[in-house]
Amino acid sequence: MKAGKLLLVATPIGNLSDMSPRALEALRSAGVVMAEDTRRTARFIDDRRKLYSYHDHNAAGRIDTILKTLSEGRNVAVVSDAGTPGISDPAYRAVRAALGKGFEVEAIPGPSAVICALVASGLPTDRFAFEGFLPRKKGARAARLKEMSTYPGSLVYYVGPHHLVKYLGEMRELLGNRPICVARELTKVHEEYLRGDIESVLEVLSGRRILGEITLVVGAESLGQDYFY
Repeated sequence: MKAGKLLLVATPIGNLSDMSPRALEALRSAGVVMAEDTRRTARFIDDRRKLYSYHDHNAAGRIDTILKTLSEGRNVAVVSDAGTPGISDPAYRAVRAALGKGFEVEAIPGPSAVICALVASGLPTDRFAFEGFLPRKKGARAARLKEMSTYPGSLVYYVGPHHLVKYLGEMRELLGNRPICVARELTKVHEEYLRGDIESVLEVLSGRRILGEITLVVGAESLGQDYFY
């Protein structure tokens, strides 16, 4: 009997029209679907009985189910909350477990907030580092920012809306007044890009109630603060 494949299936980050036919077919034909947010993923499958939650708090406990399904010759699809699985989520654990047992792993590409924000930012894309979420503790956050302060490419972060102004203030102090792009609610109705240096973007944000999912792109120190002008 032929073994199943582990499929990493990218799903929309907002606009449902971005769901590819190949991704839909992968989810509908899989024997098991491991989803970070089962409510979101349920929109794309017909049989919810094969849908399991798979997130940071239970990923280790799902590995046996994944390996058993693959050994039975059925595919397992792994889906993140939104976008491409394996970016700031536990999909890599499933990948390592499957590869460790000799199963095939296949990525089905699609939307990614990181790439979407980066290519539309106006900042250089030839070299970049994805830093995910910054640490919650101020000291650890400062250490991380200082560590990456000399990186010669663009930096990409995920930032919660309630942290954005505070984090930008800290970046201005630790990194200087760099060019940035705040990409908010990508592909959704209220999609917005705020481009400029940190100080000018903070002025725009002053007094605003900030909502939605945010991807922040920060330019390298070598660009200078007048990069956008």
